[in-house]
Amino acid sequence: MTDFIMTDPVRSCILTRDRASPDALVRLALAPDGAVLPDVRGKAPGRGAWIGVTRAELEQAIAKGRLRGALSRAFRTGELTIAEDLPARIAAALERSALDRLGLEARAGNLATGSDRIEQAARGGKLHALYHAADAGEDGARKLAQAWRVGSDREGSDLRGLALPVPRTILGLALGRENVVHVGVIDRSAATRTGEALARWLRFIGPELTSAPCAPAAQGASAPGFDRPASTIPGAATTDEDIE
Repeated sequence: MTDFIMTDPVRSCILTRDRASPDALVRLALAPDGAVLPDVRGKAPGRGAWIGVTRAELEQAIAKGRLRGALSRAFRTGELTIAEDLPARIAAALERSALDRLGLEARAGNLATGSDRIEQAARGGKLHALYHAADAGEDGARKLAQAWRVGSDREGSDLRGLALPVPRTILGLALGRENVVHVGVIDRSAATRTGEALARWLRFIGPELTSAPCAPAAQGASAPGFDRPASTIPGAATTDEDIE
């Protein structure tokens, strides 16, 4: 009997031809009226095309007509409409998706908030990711990072939290709480899920739009998935799918 090995699907960015997991890309869907809409959850019906570029690169591709050409080839039609604010819509959708993921993990009991609780989890070796609001103080972030390094036996390393480009008010709304400045992920699988959702958002908006009082988004030491390349995933299926 032949054994079949299940592999993750791979999609190609229609602009760069780089290949990656769908979780690292953004799907664009073609509405019945020809409008091109962001489908960051990848669940909209009908045809879709994938992009894996930053917001700045997308804006340039729109201005030069490259996105229209790539979409026309992918959708096999020239009857499409690309809104001028498409990059802004994608950024907003990715932000909403990432914050929704944090909210889901909070309701599941996989997050810790409050400096004292996070520090206790960190020193006990139970912290798997650390995030801060954009307006978090450097001293508080530095103290939690030190506790994390001690608890994970990584003293002397550059392990530290990641500042998100939203203030404490927005972070609190996402988690259903008030005044959330620091967030610790205390479940390993949850850290992977939140890291992937946040990575896709921050990769798209680019480092110049990410406020980071304690660690640049590019380093991403606190978030599994941030260092995952937006190219071929080793061991993944080699099917080259532009559309779906």
